[in-house]
Amino acid sequence: MRKPIVLFYFLLFYASAQLVWWGVLLIETQPHRKSMIIGEGIFFMVIFLVGALKLKKAFVREHKLQKQQQNFLLAVTHELKSPLASIKLYIQTILKRDLNKEQQEQFLSNSLKDIERLDDLVGNVLIATKLEGIRPNFPKEDINLTELVQHVSDRLQIHSCTSQVIKTELEQEVYIEGDRFALTNAVTNLIENAVKYSPPCAHVFVRLAKDNGNVLFSVADHGIGIKEEEKKRIFNKFYRVGQEETRKTKGTGLGLYIVKTVLEKHQAQIKVKDNSPSGSVFEVIFNNHYAAN
Repeated sequence: MRKPIVLFYFLLFYASAQLVWWGVLLIETQPHRKSMIIGEGIFFMVIFLVGALKLKKAFVREHKLQKQQQNFLLAVTHELKSPLASIKLYIQTILKRDLNKEQQEQFLSNSLKDIERLDDLVGNVLIATKLEGIRPNFPKEDINLTELVQHVSDRLQIHSCTSQVIKTELEQEVYIEGDRFALTNAVTNLIENAVKYSPPCAHVFVRLAKDNGNVLFSVADHGIGIKEEEKKRIFNKFYRVGQEETRKTKGTGLGLYIVKTVLEKHQAQIKVKDNSPSGSVFEVIFNNHYAAN
């Protein structure tokens, strides 16, 4: 990145110097047109510099996007290899060792969790690809959001802790109209992010309720929180909180981009707030014309 920028500034300086030099020569040959030459030269120089700066900004933006895409490919590769290696180890153990029924069921259960993790990753890529379309089609149906959120919460529940990690407070029989696959993906990403960025065994609170014809859905955690300057960027494609070199949490940078875009397609708003004493709260509001009475 450094060499192209140095070359860019060199060419900019060279072109500006040549423009000034040709202006001087033109004034010497036609001194009676000095004012017009200087005026036109300044006007051309301004246009040239503005264009050059815009070109540089586009180049930097493209380089940043390319780097994010490379990080995304590396993250996807890692996210695929880890559960696949785990599933392979579980199956090899079952085949090579004489395990009792309880041990086999435990290994198969763990394998199923890894398969679901792969399924979530593939779902994210599919949704992201669909959203890149000019007019992504989201088929609408009546969805029992209570059952959907409960199912996702149960599936993401971490069993390695003696205490329950995901706490749900869901109003019964809450319906909305929308795309089941897309909304399931959005709910999964919000809850999974809260678990991912929380300390081990910390509680994640998932709430769902009706309010004056609207449907309110929120996910609160007591994790690392999100800095104020990053709250505006976390929904950008490939963006991930923190520095790439020091980040320890897994992910592809697609989750919150998908959440934001899917919710916009369903005329819903999402807000990010600070939790007390630490962590974040993601609040989603489905407008009243989407909430079933």
